[in-house]
Amino acid sequence: MNAVAISLASEAVGSVGGFEIRNTMLMAWLAMGVLFLLAFCIRRTGYRLMPGRFQALIELVVSGLYDLFASIVQDDRMARKFFPLTASIFIFIIIGNWMGILPGVGSITIQGMHEGYMQAIPLFRSMNADVNMTLAIAVFAIASVQFFGVWALGFRSYGSKFVAAPWKHPIQMFVGSLEMVGELSRIVSFTFRLFGNIFAGEVLLLVISYLVPYLAPVPFLAMELFVGLIQGLVFALLTAVFLKIAITEHEAHADHDGHDMGTAAPSF
Repeated sequence: MNAVAISLASEAVGSVGGFEIRNTMLMAWLAMGVLFLLAFCIRRTGYRLMPGRFQALIELVVSGLYDLFASIVQDDRMARKFFPLTASIFIFIIIGNWMGILPGVGSITIQGMHEGYMQAIPLFRSMNADVNMTLAIAVFAIASVQFFGVWALGFRSYGSKFVAAPWKHPIQMFVGSLEMVGELSRIVSFTFRLFGNIFAGEVLLLVISYLVPYLAPVPFLAMELFVGLIQGLVFALLTAVFLKIAITEHEAHADHDGHDMGTAAPSF
């Protein structure tokens, strides 16, 4: 059996017209294929009023996720707007995480060039063991937060949380710069939390499989199923929390300023 060294960087397993295809990219495509297949199967149910077992299971999962996210947002109208985004992130992440422990992932190898050497590289790797994938999901999530913030409050009102005239509001200008740093730190936190947990699990399973094969890795596989679920849930819940903050925090701050100005503040 060829020894496989796990690299922090994903490995190229082929190329199309100079475009490298990496093993984590293949897993992401397979995860998207599973999502499309699942959506197709759900569509085939016809959304019957008397659901079968499969439709009842899907409705149970969807209603449970919606109730969870709605309890965070605490606004049914906003929850309906946010739910497709947060639920999609959650489902995509857990499918990618769980597919990363399927038989053959990490163990089926091909000979390829990596870091200047010919070596045995895995044909498939967990998509979230690649920092580029977790970074892409994080950027998409935080960009969506900004979009919904602008959509709910307006560009000028939402932007004033980050930018203020220094000659009028010097303190707000400083606070706004901290807010911008905070938004960037969310991307970093999202990226490395998910990547670190999945990559560490990948290393742990490989080590256990080589030291004590067959039965010993089974408890660790169960643990990875749990960790994959928790990481997807944390990512989606934090996205929902940030969405809630984006649409309400600035309004609360404006209300607080209005009260500080006293009852003489004009209203329109």
